[in-house]
Amino acid sequence: MDELLVALADPARWRLVVLLAERPRSVGVLARLAEARQPQTTKHLQTLERAGIVASQRSGQRRIYALRPGPLRELADALGRIADTAERVGGPGETHDRYGRGLEAERRAAAEAGWADGRSFGFARSLPARPGAVWPYLTEAALLARWWVPDDLRVAESVFEARPGGRVVLEYRDAEDVDDTGPVVGRAEGVVDEVRPGEHLAYRLSPLLPDGGPAFTSHVELDLRPDGAGSGLDVRWRITDSTVESADFIAGIEIGFGQSLDKLAATLAAATHTPDTDTRSTR
Repeated sequence: MDELLVALADPARWRLVVLLAERPRSVGVLARLAEARQPQTTKHLQTLERAGIVASQRSGQRRIYALRPGPLRELADALGRIADTAERVGGPGETHDRYGRGLEAERRAAAEAGWADGRSFGFARSLPARPGAVWPYLTEAALLARWWVPDDLRVAESVFEARPGGRVVLEYRDAEDVDDTGPVVGRAEGVVDEVRPGEHLAYRLSPLLPDGGPAFTSHVELDLRPDGAGSGLDVRWRITDSTVESADFIAGIEIGFGQSLDKLAATLAAATHTPDTDTRSTR
């Protein structure tokens, strides 16, 4: 496939492929139609033949070249599969485009400090575990690191002191930066405000700008309740102290935290403790 792509990348060779798609032709005719010198045309045709795109045979004093459609169809199929992967419904490409539209809108709105103050976001999820089993995933740093991150990132550092006044730290790196050689993608720091085990959690969290200052402050409240054999989780975000530079962060809240909550549900579903074996308190 690599040799095929290299052969087709040259505009002069591409022109020869187009001409041969019409009908087989001799080197001399191809050189004249392509407005090129015959020796150079011969070299291009030899490259295409080595790549399997054309075949030749001698006819009297002429060498006739003909196009072989098979490799081109294989290439078209491969490109089609790549395109289908990129544009699959609900895939990363669609999410990227959605974020881009939100980013453009938020940047236009971010005209002055305080531009997003009072903005709020709401999330709700049904989780496949009782509140007592869910609670550690909301308050223990090691368990938070399993889900508290958008799809394309990973948690590099997590601190959550589940008591009023406790510290909250969350640092992200690219999901494929497995050896920590790339830059830190984002860092947020904050403090816990309220804790009612198994029921309610509130904290403030501020993403940091490159200069170390806060982009904005998010006031986050999470409420857990029994819901059949599992739990209902309601999350509310409220924005204060927004800076002009916070637009990029705020544009990603709905998508990013939504992805995180989906990961929480999937993580709980795969966990070893189930509603039947959970011995933690649900109150």
